Amino acid sequence: MSRPPALPAGPSDALIVGGGAAGLSLAYRLTTTGTTTVTVVEPPDGPTRPPERTWCYWDQGPGDFDEVVTASWSRLRVRGADGSEVTVDPAPLRYRMLRSAPFERWVHSRLARSPGAHLLRATADTVRDVPDGAEVRCTAPDGRTLTLRARHVFDSRPLHALPPARTHLLQHFRGWFVRTDDNRFDPEVADLMDFRVPQPRHGLAFGYVLPLAPDRALVEYTEFSRTPLSTEEYEAALGHYGREILKLGAFTVDAAEQGAIPMTDARFPRRAGSAVFRIGAAGGATRPATGYTFAAVQRQSRAIAAALRDGRTAAVPAPHGRRALAMDAVLLRALDTGRIHGPDFFTTLFRRTPPERLLRFLDGATSPLEEWGIGLRTPVGPMLRTALELPFLPRRTRPAPRSEEGPR
Repeated sequence: MSRPPALPAGPSDALIVGGGAAGLSLAYRLTTTGTTTVTVVEPPDGPTRPPERTWCYWDQGPGDFDEVVTASWSRLRVRGADGSEVTVDPAPLRYRMLRSAPFERWVHSRLARSPGAHLLRATADTVRDVPDGAEVRCTAPDGRTLTLRARHVFDSRPLHALPPARTHLLQHFRGWFVRTDDNRFDPEVADLMDFRVPQPRHGLAFGYVLPLAPDRALVEYTEFSRTPLSTEEYEAALGHYGREILKLGAFTVDAAEQGAIPMTDARFPRRAGSAVFRIGAAGGATRPATGYTFAAVQRQSRAIAAALRDGRTAAVPAPHGRRALAMDAVLLRALDTGRIHGPDFFTTLFRRTPPERLLRFLDGATSPLEEWGIGLRTPVGPMLRTALELPFLPRRTRPAPRSEEGPR
């Protein structure tokens, strides 16, 4: 018989619902302070547990997660639809890749060594405010109902419906982890966008290649558009990209991953009650125009951990500044209406902007003057027209995609 799950002796300072990038990152930050008791509720093994995922970000110097970084790259490349290449060195930044399984094991080992930490495998059913905190009701793998209490609850579960927005696009993708018979990849160069793939009638498409060794890589087909493809359509697009464009020769597929990330100008509430907070993608951590989430999750996690350590009222900070969100809203609308040509837009942006500044811009860390300079390198007329119409557009609600976490 399986042993019943061990429960914390009393209310925790923090209870985290969900063990994805946001939940595990916050758990890690809280255990490093040594002053906060934390309980993490993760789905048990089975259909409710998400498959292994990939997260990417850029950072400089030694990082917190160097022990579990799968690979990193010193140079980034964008290929135009005409085959032209833009290869940049964003030093001192490097592009880094984490796989969810080793990251999960690493954080779990730290939780196991922390006296005030508990890891519970159960399905969270309801989360609600109660006097002096919040309550989470869960279903254990054996069917028992468990009730947990905490001073603060941080909920990272995906939303069932996205908040109202003026633009609803998806970054949807399927990737293969391939192994080639010959050395076909440069392990120092990551292809962020390869626009040599056929372009859809609406939106844009590109290849994405992260080399893991001279003969191994994650090869992905990605679209920015309104609706995802079928698995068969992704497979056909990946086959064409790998065989006809990359010319990989003979290769085998070791594993695959697939997902969809909202690209929207929705306003994501970061509070769901007096003591209940939303974190990660559910709390707006995904950068609308790029789909990158992991770096913003780290900023949120550090701020939450520092507040609890210092005895301050918990709060989830805005993951992106107002200027960044306003610029993203304009770009998304311009892409959705077809006023700008996506492949030309992104290729020109990489060609004409210093790489380190561009990556800081994508992280929301540039000054207004730097952003003005970057804006002048975009199609000014279409972008200005889009900016003028945005305040008059209605916001509408759409269902959330089935998967909100992927290779970003």
